[in-house]
Amino acid sequence: MSNEPIALGQALASFDDLWSPRIVTHVNDYDVRIAKVEGDHIWHVHDDTDEFFLVLDGELLISLREPGGERTVRLPKGAVFTVPRGTEHRPSAPTGAAILMFEPTGTSSVGDSHAEIPGHVDATTGHPLGS
Repeated sequence: MSNEPIALGQALASFDDLWSPRIVTHVNDYDVRIAKVEGDHIWHVHDDTDEFFLVLDGELLISLREPGGERTVRLPKGAVFTVPRGTEHRPSAPTGAAILMFEPTGTSSVGDSHAEIPGHVDATTGHPLGS
């Protein structure tokens, strides 16, 4: 972990992979991750943790399967949203986006249960920035 400030714009410019989060820093037992996203992720669920999203650029859509039915939340640049633990969800960004996520270290990008993982989605617990 760096003991110097991290410019998120420069960090985002350091990689091109989509749906492949990079860990920019840690806060206690949590990772702060950034990712470039475009198209659809997969339906998945995190059984034991909430998932926090901040849209840095573009627009992110998050479809949710909740007890009352399915809905989609729209997050424009600057918006935040937390998916509650145990909620099946699918992020997507039809025109592309850059996001920041805050989640416990070791949390899988495809959750604890999920659909088949397509080739464009990286199943990871996050990559170090610069890798």
